[in-house]
Formats: sequence, C-alpha cells, structure tokens
Amino acid sequence: MEALKGIRVIDAANVIAGPYCASILSEFGADVIKVEQPGKGDNFRSMGPRSKDGKSIRWPSMGRNKRCVTLDFHKPEAKEIFLDLVRESDVVIENFRTGTFEKWGLGYEELKKANPQIIVTHVTGYGQTGPNKELSGFGGPLTGFAGVTYTQGYPDKPPVSPSFSLADYVAGLNAAIGTLLALYYRDAESGEGQEIDVSLYEGLFRMQDSLIADYDINGKVRERKARMDGASVPGGKFLTKDQKWVMLACSTNNAFKYLTQAMERPDLYEKYPDMADRFANEAFIMQETAQWFSSHDYREVMEKCNANKVALGPIYSIADIWEDPQYQARHNLVEFDSPDFGKVHIASVCPILSKTPGTIKWIGQPVGSFNQEVYQDLLGYDDEKLKALQENGVI
Repeated sequence: MEALKGIRVIDAANVIAGPYCASILSEFGADVIKVEQPGKGDNFRSMGPRSKDGKSIRWPSMGRNKRCVTLDFHKPEAKEIFLDLVRESDVVIENFRTGTFEKWGLGYEELKKANPQIIVTHVTGYGQTGPNKELSGFGGPLTGFAGVTYTQGYPDKPPVSPSFSLADYVAGLNAAIGTLLALYYRDAESGEGQEIDVSLYEGLFRMQDSLIADYDINGKVRERKARMDGASVPGGKFLTKDQKWVMLACSTNNAFKYLTQAMERPDLYEKYPDMADRFANEAFIMQETAQWFSSHDYREVMEKCNANKVALGPIYSIADIWEDPQYQARHNLVEFDSPDFGKVHIASVCPILSKTPGTIKWIGQPVGSFNQEVYQDLLGYDDEKLKALQENGVI
C-alpha cells in the first residue's frame, strides 16, 4: 500500500529545492513526471562532484522514482503540451524566478482553467511577494539572508556557510509538507486546488526561535561563537586521546550528573548542580571536561558515556557512516544499478511508515527516457505527433 498512490505530480523544477520535494512525494507512491529541457536536462545533472570520467554523480539520488520527459518551455507548442499534462495531474512543482510561468502563459489562473483541482507549489528564493520576489535565489546567498551564516564560525574569523545547500533541502521539506496539506484540504474538505508559496530563506528563519527572541526581548544581536551560544555547559565538540571528535549535549541537570558519573568526577556535580552555576563557571567546567576527553581513547569514552546515559555522539565522516552498524541495521544506504556508474548507493527513504512505507523503485534515469510512455500512453499522442515534436526541438 502506498500513501500517495493515484497522485500525479509534475516536477517542472530545477536543481534542488523543488526536485527534492518531488522526490519525497515519489517515495510514497506519487507518480512524478520530471519535465526537463531537451538535451541537457535539469542543471542538477551537470553539477559536481563528478566521477573519474567526468559525469555528475548527484543525479541518481535526486532522480529517484521520476519519469523523465523533455519539454522546451520557450517553444510556442510547449504551453498546450504542459496543459495536457496538467489535465492529467494533481500537483505542479516549479521553482522558476517569480513571474516566469506567467510569462509563458502558465500562471496559476491559467492552469486552474485546465484543471480546477490542480495544486501549484512555487519554490523560489524570496517567495511570490515582496520587493525581492523577482531576484535570483540560490541556497548559499539565501542562507546568509536568513541570518544563519552570520552566527556560524569563530568570533575572530569570517562567517562560515553550511557545507551543503541547507536552505534548498529545508525548502524542499516545507514544500512537501505544504503540498500534502493542500492535497488533504482538496480531497477531504473542499475539492479545490490552491497555490503554495515557499521561499528558501523562510524555512531557515522559522527555525531560529531563540535568535529572534533574544533580539526582540533582550536587544541582543547574536554574534559568532566557538560553540552554540546558550545551549549548555558543558557541551559542544571534544577531542579524544586518539584524535577522534565527539559531540556532547548536556542541557539538563540530570544530563550533567550522568556526565560526571562517566567522568568519575562527582565533585563537579556537587559543586555545580544547576545550569546557572555552570554558566557562571563555564571556562573551568569546559576545561575539566575537555581534559577528561583528551585523556581517554574514543572507544573508552563511548563505552563510559553510553553506560551512564550521556548524550554523546561521534562526529562522523562519510567513511565512518559506511561502516556503522546503526546505519546498516536500518538500511540507510541502498544499492542500485546505474546506467552511468554501475553499482551505486543512495540514502534510503525517510521517514519510515509502518503501514505505508516508502520505496525507491529506480534511480535517476537519462534525459527524456519516458517521453514515449508519458506522451503516448498517458496523453495519447500518436507516432506522427511525437516525431514532429522531437524534430522541432519541442521535446
């Protein structure tokens, strides 16, 4: 049983945020038709990193479960073809710059004429309104705009950006949530479609409750700090004797008690039982904690902390993840045959549902590999029409 069986989604988006939303929906049964530019396809197909023979290695995962078709929106014939797809679909996901779909005659009002129940999910840098709505939007700049980058790093160094496109993936999650809510409202309540407006920056901004409150109530602008300001004492990154990094969270009094038990330092808990006491003596407590970690090997640290219910975790590289039994037990990496790379592994489905679990049926396929199946079997185009569209560069 698939939770979204019978739902058809047009993924007319590009690169990460919109396509990631479509990937999530595809895992739970939605039939996702990936619409791409003829020839080159989605720009994500050409983005690094690359294999030894120069091919982008990112597409197999992002293209999971998608039926890839081509359509050049700049051609006059494209509008009616896209509307034909809309008539057979439930959702359109697009992330062109605000106003682009309208310029092509494919704005929401036009799509609604073709299919009154259609749901249109817009994913852009700044959203569909406001003075920045028509500006180009990519994850890195929007992470800075959201206030995240400013607070990351050390106080005497430049701001540090996340090592991956966090803004895009968060926006993709929000777009998936919004799309599911709209489907529920349509199918359980109203029978009507609607528009969903997702920006890259707002999802990150929404996550920073304490940053907002600290400025609003205390007038404090949070600056960069070596570790997360206001989280816990002790806490953060520590280095073991054998040069392994670990991450500690100690945000309650009981958590600190457990840590001092693992460290065999009950005197620390007796002297600093409350968080306020620990913040007042932060430098000393952090120093004592760091000294304990640096005096023990990683394995011993983990054994002692796990035995005493300490919230401690390893700081893993991807090589560490590959060998970890927790990842293996939950099948977090799954293997597929790729037409370009042979055997490849991609991240498995998340979340795990007991009654309607998600599945990965296939990984990213070549550009236009489902043209015949979609345009002929779904839309009913005959051989002659399909050939003409191909010869004219429309598909």
